[in-house]
Amino acid sequence: MKEISNKANLQVLHEDNHLIIVNKRVGDIVQGDKTGDKPLSEVVKEYIKDKYNKPGEVFLGVVHRLDRPTTGIVVFARTSKALTRLNELFKNRETQKTYWAIVKNKPELAQSKLVHYIKRNEKNNSSKAHTKEVPDSKLASLEYTVFKELTNYFALEINLHTGRHHQIRAQLASINSPIKGDLKYGFDRSNPDGGIHLHARKLVFIHPVSKELVTIVAPVPNEVLWKAL
Repeated sequence: MKEISNKANLQVLHEDNHLIIVNKRVGDIVQGDKTGDKPLSEVVKEYIKDKYNKPGEVFLGVVHRLDRPTTGIVVFARTSKALTRLNELFKNRETQKTYWAIVKNKPELAQSKLVHYIKRNEKNNSSKAHTKEVPDSKLASLEYTVFKELTNYFALEINLHTGRHHQIRAQLASINSPIKGDLKYGFDRSNPDGGIHLHARKLVFIHPVSKELVTIVAPVPNEVLWKAL
């Protein structure tokens, strides 16, 4: 855990010459947006600049994003070569992504595959999961397993097959199991920190340069329900 100049605690999970992987906290935005808030990408750039005494601008490529209220693994590229190859890996779904989610309503099936057509609404920044194809929708697929029963809640492990906008949130809401704290998708109250109980837990991929298998696991946030897992 590294204290940095903007008072954030940057938790680096993996670091080499070509990439850096961090554990995103609730509220962090991965890339700059209209809010004007300092993005995680800038925080990581500062970390690299300070650690390696780099003069001038630090190169950092954003490979993928996580929603602001979620936590977990975010990958950045430190070289243009790595960025190009990582973009291909993610685009071609040559990564294994595992998420953990905590929901109040137990899904009917303890284990299942969900296939929907996701349609994004740009106006209110949300997505809806449809059972049949509708105009401008994209196929979305995931598998989940209920792996732990908590007091009043259930923990799901999710293997993501596609990476659609708000996919997990919309698909779980469609089976009446919205994620804890996710007001946008039907949960009845927000979490105190404004986040939701969705965590990018594990990522497995082939390193873009060394070609070695990389397995990253992100510790869960320091919060009562997460710690119960």
